[in-house]
Amino acid sequence: MESDFETNSRENLKSGRLINAISNVYGDVTLGDTAADSGTLVGKAEIFLKSRADRGDEQAVFLLGQLYYEECQYAKAEEIFDSIKDTDSKALYQLAVMHFDGLGTSVDLSKAVEYMKRVASSNDPEATSVKQCALFNLGAAYLEGYGVRPSREEAERYWLLAAEDGSPSGSVKAQSSLGLFYSHPDTPDLKKAFFWHSEACGNGSLESQGALGVMYLYGLGIQKDHQSALLCLKEASERGNVYATGHLVAFYYSRKLYSNATALAKRISEYGAEDIGAIARNTECLPEYISKGIAMAMFYYARCLQLGKGAQQDMEEAKRYFSKAAQLNHEVCKELQTDVTYERM
Repeated sequence: MESDFETNSRENLKSGRLINAISNVYGDVTLGDTAADSGTLVGKAEIFLKSRADRGDEQAVFLLGQLYYEECQYAKAEEIFDSIKDTDSKALYQLAVMHFDGLGTSVDLSKAVEYMKRVASSNDPEATSVKQCALFNLGAAYLEGYGVRPSREEAERYWLLAAEDGSPSGSVKAQSSLGLFYSHPDTPDLKKAFFWHSEACGNGSLESQGALGVMYLYGLGIQKDHQSALLCLKEASERGNVYATGHLVAFYYSRKLYSNATALAKRISEYGAEDIGAIARNTECLPEYISKGIAMAMFYYARCLQLGKGAQQDMEEAKRYFSKAAQLNHEVCKELQTDVTYERM
């Protein structure tokens, strides 16, 4: 099972970065040239951390567990984290993630939620680096019913706590999730959605930058502003937001900038369902919206080929891309086909 929990960016480091962090923490140690064989460096780091841990260094114990975690030695990591979970909130957080994913232990969603709640309620100053992550994850758990009874009210409550009124120190994922939450038909409040997407975008969220472009484009929760829409959509598209790219294609097409629309749509149409997971990991955008963006691009590219707008007319290729778009996201294509039927495209 792939985790929907947010990982803590300070602790969830690849082994190479973790080794650098160990060297920074312990100024009296040099583990070696970072260009050296990674296995050699990991071995040196393990020996060093074990020696520190044996002398009672609690931080070294956690870092040793984290090193095993990054090296996918989950059973060893779980054993270490479990031994210090009552005194180390970071270890408790990592255990929660491991129980959620079944890494080195059995999948236990109830225990994962229990541990996340303990982290979220901790007054330990050392818990600061994971507390917002835990609050975000609890919101996600309540929204989807992972280990708890689904509750949109509880999801909202935890995300508001994690978001910290839009502060950069809050969970940016929670801020962005609130933007999506208030855009949902079950909890509609587009002004709140615009506010939270604005806060998240200001704090670096690529997902929310694309969402803001769409809201400006169609006047959702804010007055229509095509200049602001174009700015948000172009920047988000350049950063890899495929959903933003799909709407940017639509914007160009509606302005009869067919060459621009065709070129951009053709590039995105090279993606398929098999690419969505990798795009999501690289951009931290939701797969659902990546799918929508690719389908939009495919449909508009097919329409351009069908009409010979911005590209040489090619009915066979048009049929092929219409079919690919429908297979990828039928709902998106159904809406766009309605626009074609009523001559809005």
